[in-house]
Amino acid sequence: MVSDTFCSRASNAIIMKKKKNKIPVNRLIMKNQEYMKTRLGIDVSFDVGFRELIILKKKIQLYYVTGLVDTDFVIEVMKKIISINDEENRDSDIYEVLNNRIVHQQVEKAKTMDEAVDQMLSGLLIIFVDGQEECFIIDVRNYPGRAPEEPDTEKVIRGSRDGYTENIIENTALTRRRIRDERLRHEMIQVGERSKTDICISYLQDVADKGLLDLIKDELNQIEVDGLSMADKTIEEYLVQQGFNPYPLVRYTERPDVASTHLLEGHILIMVDTSPSMIIMPTTYFHHVQHAEEYRESPAVGTFVRWVRFVGIFASLFLLPIWLLLVIDPSLLPENLQFIGPNETGNVPIVVQILLADIGIEFLRMAAIHTPTPLSTAMGLIAAVLIGEIAIEVGLFSAEVILYVAISAVGTFATPSYELSVANKMARIILIILTFAFQVKGLIIGITIILLILISTRSMQTPYLWPLIPFNDKALWQILFRVSMPLSKTRPSIVRPKNNRSQA
Repeated sequence: MVSDTFCSRASNAIIMKKKKNKIPVNRLIMKNQEYMKTRLGIDVSFDVGFRELIILKKKIQLYYVTGLVDTDFVIEVMKKIISINDEENRDSDIYEVLNNRIVHQQVEKAKTMDEAVDQMLSGLLIIFVDGQEECFIIDVRNYPGRAPEEPDTEKVIRGSRDGYTENIIENTALTRRRIRDERLRHEMIQVGERSKTDICISYLQDVADKGLLDLIKDELNQIEVDGLSMADKTIEEYLVQQGFNPYPLVRYTERPDVASTHLLEGHILIMVDTSPSMIIMPTTYFHHVQHAEEYRESPAVGTFVRWVRFVGIFASLFLLPIWLLLVIDPSLLPENLQFIGPNETGNVPIVVQILLADIGIEFLRMAAIHTPTPLSTAMGLIAAVLIGEIAIEVGLFSAEVILYVAISAVGTFATPSYELSVANKMARIILIILTFAFQVKGLIIGITIILLILISTRSMQTPYLWPLIPFNDKALWQILFRVSMPLSKTRPSIVRPKNNRSQA
């Protein structure tokens, strides 16, 4: 249930929005010109375009942002408007003539200057007519950006090679192409007092939970911020209020097929203009350990790949703490595993070696991100030869430390969700420190603390460890095993879908 504090905040936000004065479009076109010049800096900002035409003895003014419109469309509209002088009677109603002669599939009208300015800054063409209290808004947007391509972080061997881009119009089209259902909704709102960033809420009307949908809309409408320069990440922080919990409470994807699959299950998708990453809500821990590759293979192969990935995730979290515990207390090792542990202790304590090597891997990851592609090979040679081998030879690291740190790092890279891999790395470092300080008790205490954090975590009123806690055997079976699609006839209960059957 939504708290009284939440309702109070929502009411205050609505009241504040109502207090904002809406300036109507003036019948005198010169008044509108003065407003636009003052508000937008006409003649100061070079990218704000302005044209004035005389059509049937009436002044018509066009406003647009040069970098956000398709020039060919603007020219075509202007040609059609100018031709009115040659094709229409001088006594015709210019407003009605324009209404019928503007050649574009998407033409709307606005009665306030605020709406006109907001739409113009979004890349639309605004047309004022002298003597009219309404203006025309024509969608001639052509945002600069790249073509859809496969995301680097979600590659598959078989499957589509397109991916979301920074253009929200293209992103909605990529989703609509996969879900040609009349009940698919794309609701657009604007957030940010200065940026006025477009945000699209996508959902299936007859499937998505209305309570969750209303909650997300209320949270978005309450956001009061200058702009969303970090786009989707800023929206996430307002929605889930994560605090210092390192575990990801929403799932990101740049793949239209992954996003469409979640929409069909009953999830809600949030698209933020200028970002190729879509926010999927609600999300549990186990959403972050699955990958599209598993569903591009047969159920048996998909299950095998999934279990290998589970082993990698487990190793990334527990391998180093358990190995450190066995090194500190060799009596815990059975006789046939007595070979585990460094033959020589070296000049640096083992725990310090582990932490230095683990943090060193993070240094290399950061360097790889910021290193130009032609230099990445050279950086890899430096890391492998100069840092790795020489560090072992001088006694800074033991060979076995490098081995287990490398295996743990590979498990980290095998984790599908980057956000979850970083959270697991932080949890691993805490487990290493507690294990070194308190041995077996420290490892148990650390694991207990992590489990308690995960159990108590909720994302948009959704239990984070579902279907393990609360337990749902059928859902857990589908997480452990890749089930054939004809056998998956129900939607996940955790999203509280209106329609439970997935093939109805």
